[in-house]
Amino acid sequence: MVTENAFSLSAPDVAEDLPGLYEETFPAVAAFVAKMGGTTDDAKDIFHDAMVVFFEKSITPLNPGAYILGIAKHLWIRKYHRDKHRVGFDELERNISVPEDEKLPISERLFHLLETSGRNCMDLLQAFYYEKLTPERIANVFNYSSAHSATVQKFKCLEKVRNTVKEKSLGYEDFVE
Repeated sequence: MVTENAFSLSAPDVAEDLPGLYEETFPAVAAFVAKMGGTTDDAKDIFHDAMVVFFEKSITPLNPGAYILGIAKHLWIRKYHRDKHRVGFDELERNISVPEDEKLPISERLFHLLETSGRNCMDLLQAFYYEKLTPERIANVFNYSSAHSATVQKFKCLEKVRNTVKEKSLGYEDFVE
């Protein structure tokens, strides 16, 4: 049973001091909502909902600010539990990543990987594998000191491509149709 001395202000008195009540109570509501993972906009929504609930009640407590804070905490906890399994579109978009290579045909994916090794490596590998030039001829064309230097450079270029494949966690099946 509630006694008469538990309440000091009537509803009109509280309504007259609404700006003061707002200034006194909103920071506590905002701090609680922020602590529970909410934003300032969430705090504003919860505070306004708490104010509506407060004014719908026919009682006016001794400390309206504490009463509104209690309502706001209850509303936020209920909203938090209801919404915790929902994911917003913005967050969902941030977590979705579509690999560029996924859209490309296999030959283009391979070409893209070769491009990551650099233009010189791409030209060198093209000379070795597509034009089938000898190491001596490649050394001459690319100004290497010897055929051995050209072969060593080819292996360095292949290593760059292998490292890219490892970084992207690609496998053989990514390049076979």
